[in-house]
Formats: sequence, structure tokens, C-alpha cells
Amino acid sequence: MPLGPTSSAINGSHTLADLSPPRPTALTIHPTALLSILDHYLRRTDAQHRVIGTLLGTRTRTSASSTPVVSVTHAFAVLHSETEEQVAVDGDYHRAMYEMFLKGRHQGKEGLSIVGWYATGSSECGQAGLGTFSALIQNFYEQETAPFPAVHLALDTGTEEGVGAGVRAYVSSPVGVYPKAENCVFVPIPCDLKFHESERSGLDLLLSSTPSNNFLPPSPLPALHTALVGTSDALNRVLAHVQAILSGEIPPDPALGKYLWNMLGAAPDDEGGWATALQDSVMVSYLANLVRGQAEVAARLALAGGT
Repeated sequence: MPLGPTSSAINGSHTLADLSPPRPTALTIHPTALLSILDHYLRRTDAQHRVIGTLLGTRTRTSASSTPVVSVTHAFAVLHSETEEQVAVDGDYHRAMYEMFLKGRHQGKEGLSIVGWYATGSSECGQAGLGTFSALIQNFYEQETAPFPAVHLALDTGTEEGVGAGVRAYVSSPVGVYPKAENCVFVPIPCDLKFHESERSGLDLLLSSTPSNNFLPPSPLPALHTALVGTSDALNRVLAHVQAILSGEIPPDPALGKYLWNMLGAAPDDEGGWATALQDSVMVSYLANLVRGQAEVAARLALAGGT
């Protein structure tokens, strides 16, 4: 399919920073989007050193004053041509795919919209997918997501020598006196993988390192046994970590301790076993320290009165 005009991707300019909404500070991506990106990468031609596509998702805020968090749930491929001298993005194909996607989901009742774009592999300058051409493509998607900023997802597939697999997220910020498409800097933002608990078994099956020709889901009893063994192993690792902290082998991590506290406190317990035992332990420790302090004060007073 021939590529469409590239004027929108090259001659456009960035929106003024003081008029645009606040830029997102974090990104979460669903495994479905990652699998779509990897499938696109596996289907690339031999002449393509990387592939690009559109990210779909939602923008949410925890409060009125907080910055938005982008949640990427879907992705689709976009045709593009890239050489050492120029890059071209098929804007007509991109818009047609987006409209078809919305029609297939009843006019986007889920609130999905274009939030940015993705790229795989290394760039023409070998800087993890970031270069002059990436700035031009970013400018194109800035116009598609206006007035909201576009996010860029860089996926390392782990197939290149010396480069491990990983996902990174960026937002762009214009630089320079005169606004130009290529005058921008990519600022990294935190990127997390997010999925529902009901999808964990399917992901565990996909990530299983045991080769098997049977792709049917396991029966309930083996699945329960596997889940219990995994839970037991996780608890053993947590217990070993806590014991290493108590023995002074490794320094404590307040963030990890707070996370474990919240996780254990959120566990369902009708009798309040964990919460009650924890409160009892804290109360006993407090009373022991109080009695010890009072005994020491009484001893000092007796010593002072005797002299």
C-alpha cells in the first residue's frame, strides 16, 4: 500500500506549552497492547529495522489537582517508510484504522482515544528508538491527540545483541526559540504493566518456560495446586527477606515494608487474625517499653533520694 502525504508529520508545529493540558506523569500498559506490538514486530518485513503504531487508551486523574495518568489498553500497526534521509507515515491509513476500531466497539463507548504511538527496535542513530525521525513522528501524533500531549512507548524486544527486553515511556517537550517539529526532547516517565487478577492464569500460561504442545487451560485442581505452590514460594521469599533485615544482613526498605503492610492488611480475614495479632504485638511492645521506662525512672529517683 503506498504511503500517504507526509506534510502533516513534517511541517506541523507543537502546541504552546502554556496552553496545553498538563503532561502525564505515568503510564500503565495492558498485556493486550504489548502482545499486539510484539505481533506487529514479528510480522515485519526484512527491510524494516523497526515498526511503529498507534496507542489507544484513556486518561484518568486521581483528583482534580493531580496530573493525568495514561492507561494504554490497545494498539494497532501503522504503515510507515523510513530511510536515512526521510520518514513517511501513512496518515490516511492511521485514521481509517482508528475509525474502524471505534465502529467495532460501538463508537468508542469505552472512552478509548488516541493517546500516543509506539516503536520497536533501535532508531536510525542507535539511541533506543529516539532520534530526529522519532521527533517528527511524535509531532504527527501530537496533532492527532491535541489538545492532550502524546506519549511515546519504546519497546525493546530483546532480539538485538547486547540489548535486553524492556518497555520505556516518554513525553516530549519543545525546545528552542522557534517551534519546529524536530526541536523536542523526550522526557522519560514511569511505565507499569497492569492487568486484572482474572487474567493472571492466562499470562502465567503464556510466560511458562515449560515447552508443551497442549495449549488447553489446566483443570481446576492442577491450577489450584500451582497457585498454592506459587503463593508458598512467594511467602518463603518474603519471610527470608524479612529475616535478613532483622539480622542486619541487608538494610530495611520503608517502601517495601509499607507495601507488605498494606498487602497483609488487605487480606480477607473474617476473624481478624492478622490485624488482631499485629495490634496485640504492637500493644505488648508499647507496654513493655512503658514499664521499662517507669522502672528506670523509679530506680533513679530511689538512688537520688538515698544520697
